[in-house]
Amino acid sequence: MGISYVFAFAFGIGVVTGLRSLMTPAAVAWAVRLGWLNLHGSPFAFMESTIVLTTLSLFAVGELVADLLPRIPRRTALAPLLARMISGGFCGACLCASANRPWLIGAALGAVGGIIGAFAGYEGRRRLVAALKIRDLFVALTEDVVALSLACIFVSR
Repeated sequence: MGISYVFAFAFGIGVVTGLRSLMTPAAVAWAVRLGWLNLHGSPFAFMESTIVLTTLSLFAVGELVADLLPRIPRRTALAPLLARMISGGFCGACLCASANRPWLIGAALGAVGGIIGAFAGYEGRRRLVAALKIRDLFVALTEDVVALSLACIFVSR
């Protein structure tokens, strides 16, 4: 795969991380398990672990449930935004490491994508709820499907 695609996917997985911060690391772990990504011999080889796969999968499911609760802070607040930057950077680095590309560039692209995805996702969701005059739940569930679909596309390249 060309270097531009790898970097675009690293940025893309970051954008998805802006939507769901724990779904993308779980998607990366599943991609490693399924043989779509090869992190063997990289600093991210620990993603091959069954414990990591199980833990990240449980966290991702928990995030999907927690997102529906009213007390969850906005994704653009400082702590959730930092989590999205870190998670996006990590996932972007994994994609680049798997393709034998500089993982630091992937980390930077994923982190920037995480910021952009967080703000775009927040505004998009808020505006859709207002424009369509529907409950936030319906937009949130649609956002879950979009995030999962995009995550699968980016890690299965």
